[in-house]
Amino acid sequence: MKGQIAQKTPVPVEVEAGKSYFWCTCGKSAKQPFCDGSHQGSAFQPMKWTAVETCLKFFCACKQTAGQPFCDGTHNSL
Repeated sequence: MKGQIAQKTPVPVEVEAGKSYFWCTCGKSAKQPFCDGSHQGSAFQPMKWTAVETCLKFFCACKQTAGQPFCDGTHNSL
């Protein structure tokens, strides 16, 4: 099950080593690409991801990626 398309471009985020992030899977969050609780009452749950290193990551916002939570370019075919 894939969430609704929030936007058709990835969201660049400078992540911090050891910090956990909760990626929105439903596509309804106003805090894309992260969860704000908008999934409540649905079958969706946020995906927890913990950074191994401090670096720039491109999180998927179209919610159609096969490489959750990161962009794999799927938005180019939507």
